[in-house]
Amino acid sequence: MSGYSLIRKIRYLEEECHKLGFQITHARHFHQEFGDVLALKPRDDCLPVYSRDAEVFIGTIQELERWVQGFQFARKYESMIMGTRHDAKRDRREQDYRNEVLLKRIETGKLETKLDTDFGSPNGA
Repeated sequence: MSGYSLIRKIRYLEEECHKLGFQITHARHFHQEFGDVLALKPRDDCLPVYSRDAEVFIGTIQELERWVQGFQFARKYESMIMGTRHDAKRDRREQDYRNEVLLKRIETGKLETKLDTDFGSPNGA
């Protein structure tokens, strides 16, 4: 796939990933001689439960498209089952964690390398 349709697909994926709190980067931990492989990493402090340098996804553009659709479906399904209050609670907990990290950074004058989470990661690890 090349040309304008590929550019449109990449721009669409960049926008959707940005909305979800991710950024598209080059895959560092994937060794393949040929092929267009990219990775998703958390953007800034949008997803505080993930490590900043963690590659959440590694794959091709087509695989990324399916992964983003699955992630969006999971968020919609979670909202449907748990209600919109669950989204507000998740946002509030993430903001509370960001505030804690900011206070630690202000108190110590440096950023902690290991960020502890008291509410766990989304994948249960």
